[in-house]
Amino acid sequence: MSGAKSFVDTNILVYAHHLSTGPKHDRARQLVSELWNSDSVVISTQVLQEFCFTARRLARNFPTEELRQAVQSFSTWKVVVNTSESILNALSLESRYNISFWDALIVNAAQVSDSNVLYTEDLNDGQLFGSVRVVNPFL
Repeated sequence: MSGAKSFVDTNILVYAHHLSTGPKHDRARQLVSELWNSDSVVISTQVLQEFCFTARRLARNFPTEELRQAVQSFSTWKVVVNTSESILNALSLESRYNISFWDALIVNAAQVSDSNVLYTEDLNDGQLFGSVRVVNPFL
């Protein structure tokens, strides 16, 4: 699909960076590698924030400079900045689809970026949110 955009959720990036995540590490690294040189990858400020928090939680001594480099690398992708409108949209999505607020914020970012695919393990594989289809790369 030419011009198709892919939104990558936090868990994919975390698994790609942490060997301790076992088989998910290999699959996440493969997916990130496949997507890396594409100009169609999208993340959000929420994904970057959660990545920093989770990376530090999993590896308490995660070097700040390494974390900084990872964020800089991911920032070469399109980054959706969450706004007050994002929050209001997420509240509507949360209610409409009966999902968590944080997942709704991710779905909103995928929608506003015109992504066709949302790579995550946090939602049901194949689920549709408008034109955004959830793909769990670990199944």
